[in-house]
Amino acid sequence: MKALFLDCNEQLGPIFARVLRPDDPAIAVNYEPYDRAAVPRLLAGYEICLNDHSYLPTEVVAQCPALRHIVFLGTGAASYMDIAALNRRGITVHTIKGYGDTAVAEHTIALMFAAARDIARMDRDIRGGAWRTREGVQLLGKTLGVIGLGGIGREVVRIAAGLGMKVLAWNRTPVAAAPATLAPLEEVLAQADVLSLHLVLNDETRNFLDAERLAKLKPGCILVNTARGALVDEKALLAALESGRIRHAALDVYHAEPLKPDHPLARLPNVTLSAHSAFRTQEASETLLRRGIDIVRRIVEEEGRATHVRKEQGECHGH
Repeated sequence: MKALFLDCNEQLGPIFARVLRPDDPAIAVNYEPYDRAAVPRLLAGYEICLNDHSYLPTEVVAQCPALRHIVFLGTGAASYMDIAALNRRGITVHTIKGYGDTAVAEHTIALMFAAARDIARMDRDIRGGAWRTREGVQLLGKTLGVIGLGGIGREVVRIAAGLGMKVLAWNRTPVAAAPATLAPLEEVLAQADVLSLHLVLNDETRNFLDAERLAKLKPGCILVNTARGALVDEKALLAALESGRIRHAALDVYHAEPLKPDHPLARLPNVTLSAHSAFRTQEASETLLRRGIDIVRRIVEEEGRATHVRKEQGECHGH
């Protein structure tokens, strides 16, 4: 089976080469930028596609008749493709969990500090020739609300507790041995000085923080989102930021990426932005790419065994 790393780049290329082993299946690598119309040409003849974070609309994938597997390098494939529709076309989407829990948690905490102390705004001011000191929020003793206690949420709880913050948490399903005090969602929203989202995106969680829930936030709350942009109703978020209901939003993820420079979020002073990079550390990327290669290896080996069985069965029938 032929495999292509569709959207490698100069950052991932050296890491991919470093973790690739001599006995791994051959994986072609595309480094060149492309538009969606070029995807069928690039994937022509390839059964396996490694996808970093590229959109693969169903109508485009439909023009790739050989494709049978998409190995998405991360957990949020649903933000970039219609998994159910692809499954109906006989294409399996593989995702990778747990490779960067610490990386994302550390970025979450970094955004929390940046928002609490207005660091990005002061940086912009100084670069623009204005010297303005700004009053920040001291986090010691403040309440952090954590929505979602998966691997990343648990890491955020661990770090925040070390900072002396009180942590309240809510999870969609029951949690055994929770690392933080569990509370009803309404209580977490009402008490959190900082609210951090760590939910997966699906039909049940899309627009999870809608206007009604945002209205229940403690006035002056800081919102941090390193999970998925579509967890938050964007129009309601903008209104809450403009009214001051939310003091500051620190975001790594957006409804549409890359975020355009004229987007309303990019124009608001009380928003700190990063480029969907919470999971981007060398350590996490090495783990991620190695696991992606291992998935390709498994697919190729399973297909090889299946082909061998079919061949043997054919020989038996021939006798």
